[in-house]
Amino acid sequence: MAQSLTIQPIGVVVGGRVDPTDDHWSGTAIIRLNPDFPPEVVQGLEEFSHLLVVWHFHKASPGDVALHARSPRNNPAWSATGTFVHRNHRRPNQLAQSFPRLLKVDGLDLHVTDLDAIDGSPVYDLAPYFKEMGPRGDVHQPDWPGEMLKDYWADPHA
Repeated sequence: MAQSLTIQPIGVVVGGRVDPTDDHWSGTAIIRLNPDFPPEVVQGLEEFSHLLVVWHFHKASPGDVALHARSPRNNPAWSATGTFVHRNHRRPNQLAQSFPRLLKVDGLDLHVTDLDAIDGSPVYDLAPYFKEMGPRGDVHQPDWPGEMLKDYWADPHA
């Protein structure tokens, strides 16, 4: 087993959603970086359209971790899949990654949309999204993620 890693948050999500839910993640939020960081840490970031953000499911508990197969969203129409097939808080480190659109850089406040973290979520890392580092080759998946996530980014007020 590899050694453990101790990390500290580099920022926090401010605004946006307050409660985690499965769908309708449209809206804006701010990623507020550590005020002790020099402003140069975001120099040039405004030239990018999207970020890669690593954050923590801070409202989850270690007891939520589920090391077994289960149907996504407990829907029996979808075959049971293992812990590492799900992108939720039931994985051992309860970390997530998102690819929000960067709207504006205001000092150490990064205004974003389409971030599926909630107000107060600790942010552990971020970087600009480079399309050249995205998946290579054909991307394939079973049908259930598309069915399950059809309303994930839908605006509930539209």
